[in-house]
Amino acid sequence: MLSREAWFQRQKDRIRKRLLKYTRKAFRMLPQLDKPRILDIGCGSGVSTMELARWSDGEVVGLDIDQDMLDVLSGSVEKAGLADRVKVINLSLLDMEFPDESFDVIWSEGSIFVIGFKKGLQEWKRLLKPDGFMVVHDERGNVEEKLDLISSCGYELLGYFELDTETWWTEYFVPLEKLVFETRKKYADSTEVFEALHGAQRELDMFKKNPERNSSVCFVMKRR
Repeated sequence: MLSREAWFQRQKDRIRKRLLKYTRKAFRMLPQLDKPRILDIGCGSGVSTMELARWSDGEVVGLDIDQDMLDVLSGSVEKAGLADRVKVINLSLLDMEFPDESFDVIWSEGSIFVIGFKKGLQEWKRLLKPDGFMVVHDERGNVEEKLDLISSCGYELLGYFELDTETWWTEYFVPLEKLVFETRKKYADSTEVFEALHGAQRELDMFKKNPERNSSVCFVMKRR
């Protein structure tokens, strides 16, 4: 039987799946790839990781430092019978020591901010095979500067698209707020789900305080 915390994460992942249409949109901007090896940096509970495995028919390495989230991903991998194609690693993106040219695609949804856009493009480039691809979903700020960095760091831009504040509010935060409200009502006296609820509420509060920071851009590029 699922713990209440695991139940909450599963419900939250169902909301997160509403955004998979944009993961698929980015993937369709890549050329046809034959069983690519993909590194998903900052994979969390693996909503996008699992989708990438299904769409690519290749190998996906999901990397994160949150073991609780990785445990959720590992459970999804086992349930889907994808243990031969999805690898789960507890590792900081600051400590990646994969051999050079290890991956056909690097995928980063909301994680490059940890290292910075420019530094991420520069340091992660060595991990890509020649003519490999990088997909980076980042907050919207300084789009023109980021486009210049893509070129100056040795990538060819294949395209990009934006998710505005209204999209994030409608697709993610409205249902998340409803989930938080209903969970508090259902488990008012439970300490088991407190941390998960606190994290979700923090997301909501940050969005409401500065909604423009939750508009975002997805860049799709090729290593030159």
